[in-house]
Amino acid sequence: MSDLPEIRIGTAEREQAMRRLSDHFAAGRLSVAEFDERSAVVAAAVTRGDVDKVFLDLPEPAPIAAVPAKRDSGFLDEWPERVMAVIPILAVILFFVTGSWLWFLAIPLSGALLFGGRHEHQRRHPRDRRRRRELED
Repeated sequence: MSDLPEIRIGTAEREQAMRRLSDHFAAGRLSVAEFDERSAVVAAAVTRGDVDKVFLDLPEPAPIAAVPAKRDSGFLDEWPERVMAVIPILAVILFFVTGSWLWFLAIPLSGALLFGGRHEHQRRHPRDRRRRRELED
C-alpha cells in the first residue's frame, strides 16, 4: 500500500484498512484500546501514508490459499439422478401400453438400486458419533 504515501485515498481504501485492522484485532494482536485508537486514525486518514502508519508494527496479511476450482461436472457424472428422473415417466408409458400396474414397482426398485448404498456411511455416522460421546462421558 505504500507505493506512493502521499496519494489520497477514498472510502474503499479506508474500509479495506478497517477490515485488515479488524482481522488483526480478531487474531489478538491488538487490545481494545489500541483497536479504537487505530480505527480512529484510519477513519480520519486522507493519504496512504496515514493508513500505513497504523500497520507499521503489524505483520502483513498472509496470502489466501487458492481454493481449488470446482470440477465441471460432466453429463455422465449425475447419471443416476438423470435415470431416476426418467423412470416414473417410463413407468406411466408402459402402464398405458401394457395395462399392467406392475411397472410402477420399477420406481422404488430403481431408486433402491441406483441410490441404495450411496449414503449408507452417512446414515451410520451420526449414530456412531453419539456412541462415541456416550463412551467419552
